[in-house]
Amino acid sequence: MNLTDKPLVWLHGEVKSPPLSAAARVETGILLRRLQRGEKLSMPQSRPMPIVGARCHELRVPDETGTWRILYRVDSDAIVIAEVFNKKTRATPHQVIEACQRRLRSYDLVSG
Repeated sequence: MNLTDKPLVWLHGEVKSPPLSAAARVETGILLRRLQRGEKLSMPQSRPMPIVGARCHELRVPDETGTWRILYRVDSDAIVIAEVFNKKTRATPHQVIEACQRRLRSYDLVSG
């Protein structure tokens, strides 16, 4: 990690094999490193998720059994990971959105 790279702050979830394949775990690491270095990712790797909150996005990592999603927010000082889940339908489950909103609100209260 470079001194200018933003740290990852994990509020929930993890990236490990299993359940992710080794290839999906490597791809996730590459994409997160690009975010840490300040790169703005777009489709097909990432899409904005304003329903979750400002500066929130959904990282898409294809895998053998589906597509993993990582809901994250780009802060000035960190990349905040709110959720990691395997998405099998087009819509993001409402309970995932609500849980991410709750986690991010709690994080903002603590980090000030």
